[in-house]
Amino acid sequence: MRSELIKVDPTGHKTIRIKQLDTNNLISSFHFHDLCELVWIEKSYEKRIVGDHIGNFEDNDLVLMSPNLPHIWQNDRTYLNADKRVKSTVIYFPPDFLFALTDDQNTLAQTKSLLERASRGLAFHGETNLKVKAFLKEIPDKEGIDKIITVLKVIDILSQSNDYEYLASVAFKNQYDEKDNDRINKVYRFIMQNFQRNIHLKEVADLCNMTTNSFCRFFKGRSQKSLTQFINEIRIGHACKLLQNVDLSIADVCFSSGYNNLTNFNKFFKEIKEMKPSEYRAKLKG
Repeated sequence: MRSELIKVDPTGHKTIRIKQLDTNNLISSFHFHDLCELVWIEKSYEKRIVGDHIGNFEDNDLVLMSPNLPHIWQNDRTYLNADKRVKSTVIYFPPDFLFALTDDQNTLAQTKSLLERASRGLAFHGETNLKVKAFLKEIPDKEGIDKIITVLKVIDILSQSNDYEYLASVAFKNQYDEKDNDRINKVYRFIMQNFQRNIHLKEVADLCNMTTNSFCRFFKGRSQKSLTQFINEIRIGHACKLLQNVDLSIADVCFSSGYNNLTNFNKFFKEIKEMKPSEYRAKLKG
């Protein structure tokens, strides 16, 4: 997927910037920038894309990304219509800022390793998530150097943690081209809003004023996925969220995720999750 280069804070390039959100939705373009970014979703849920990763997020989602990794957190129509709030803390920092703080080789090696791993996006969970969340909750009450020290404590915890999973694949490469940004974002928003119904190739290609053949080459070259694969990953991610609701049958989940029959649903679910929907639900129960 092509993405937009965002200039987060050209004047604050040597320091740390903290942004706190309290709003009714998360709507932005699929973008990247030249700073590291730590995202804590205190309250919200729906879908995120990090590189070529397509998945769900929920309360207490905690993700660290190195520079130039395209990403977006997005609420769909269901969330918007529910009149719910979004609370989030986002921390931006230049990698050079960390390396200039110390000459200690062990600390530098740990930090460098963390940022190298974060080039694929790291989602933190478990004890690490709890510790970091406690520090991030203190951020609004901190000022000046105390705020910076709190952020550095968070980075130190993350650098020593094994409680994480990679998001983007090893093979992902950012195929950035600014002139294609509007087109790919139109496609993204359209799919997010319409994945629960049949989506025809021509209607998506028409959004970009392209022939179907040209669009297929365009989309595959940017996203490293076919349109069909991309739509199925969005749908199966949605199905995974619905499967947590034991009041919904597998058939209910199937039709609510945009599939017309159980055969196709089971087929694509197993291809993407490497297990059947019933096995996934059983795994959730522990």
